[in-house]
Amino acid sequence: MTAPVMPASTALAPIRISSNFDSGNIAVISASSPDNIRLQIPNDNASEFYQWFHFRLHSTPMVHHTLFIEDLANSAYPKGWEGYQAVASYDREEWFRVDTEFDGDELKITFTPEHAVVYFAYFAPYSYDRHLDLLASAQTSFDCRHELLGETLDGRDISLLIVGDEYADTKPLKVWITARQHPGESMAQWCAEGLLERLLDEDDGVARELLQHAVFYIVPNMNPDGSVRGHLRTNAAGVNLNREWQAPSIEKSPEVYYVLQKMHETGVDMFLDMHGDEALPYNFVAGTEGNPNYDARIANLEHIFKSTLMSTTPEFQDTYGYPKDKPGTANLTIGCNAVGHAFSCLAYTLEMPFKDNADLPDAAYGWSIPRCRQLGEDMLVGIRAVVQQLKTEQHSK
Repeated sequence: MTAPVMPASTALAPIRISSNFDSGNIAVISASSPDNIRLQIPNDNASEFYQWFHFRLHSTPMVHHTLFIEDLANSAYPKGWEGYQAVASYDREEWFRVDTEFDGDELKITFTPEHAVVYFAYFAPYSYDRHLDLLASAQTSFDCRHELLGETLDGRDISLLIVGDEYADTKPLKVWITARQHPGESMAQWCAEGLLERLLDEDDGVARELLQHAVFYIVPNMNPDGSVRGHLRTNAAGVNLNREWQAPSIEKSPEVYYVLQKMHETGVDMFLDMHGDEALPYNFVAGTEGNPNYDARIANLEHIFKSTLMSTTPEFQDTYGYPKDKPGTANLTIGCNAVGHAFSCLAYTLEMPFKDNADLPDAAYGWSIPRCRQLGEDMLVGIRAVVQQLKTEQHSK
């Protein structure tokens, strides 16, 4: 690509790079010229993890820029940079992919901005303000109420949305959905938003039928502190919440402590934990095959969910994913395994790509906000199939 030629009378504006905003994270090594901007990604607080970046570039429009992000061979998931393209936005609403190369240690982003200010990020951010807006909007629905479970280490609310009639005489099933234990996996909350909005649509037949038989307990953001701080994987104390489910504590992991406490209060018939995967360019689920109490019943429920979702959307597949645990070898500190074991229920970790869905590639946007939201809506079809089976089991007892 040929760099645009600036008129001789046009001076280059000073380059300013900042990340002092919600979920911002970058360190500037040097930024003296547009063709050699050098950056590094700071670690999550009190943690060895680093991978999430989000920053704003203020520079001269229509000038070719080259940005280098250094020292990625030691990042949390070096394989995640292979075949990866960064996202950028002018308005913080539409995020598009930009030319990106990785040489094994440095990420090189080449871009010619059309406007003076452009934002770059690891994936399309989901802001804390939008999180609050989602909670506020949802609670105005007749079928939804907002419950505070506790407080994070930074003093933010741990919020739960309860959708459906908890006190119905029909013994409704309890469906739990959590998202964004790892705060840099913002696609998880975009997906949860799509699911929630369809569930609250009074004109949607799938949602209406589901709420006749089930109550949904939805935590749209399990890790608000890490999200605001610009962390990839940990909370304010540098703790990976998805390794805290066997023995969470108020001192280190109040987010898991209060959610698990509420789960034991309500019971769990089905659990979905939404995440993002750095390396695999696919949407897939990871189950609880390694749990001590995994059995044919749970295997059948897994099959029902996966087969239904695959017939609903080509965005989901079951060919590529994580290796299955051998029987009895599951790590019970992980949320999916811990909840599946404690409640003998279907428990799945949903993984979405940071890159693109290789089955349906989109060169301009990759895996994107609209696709996350649509997958969330489609998830309700798979959940409905499982709920129908669970109701059949209820009636046969």
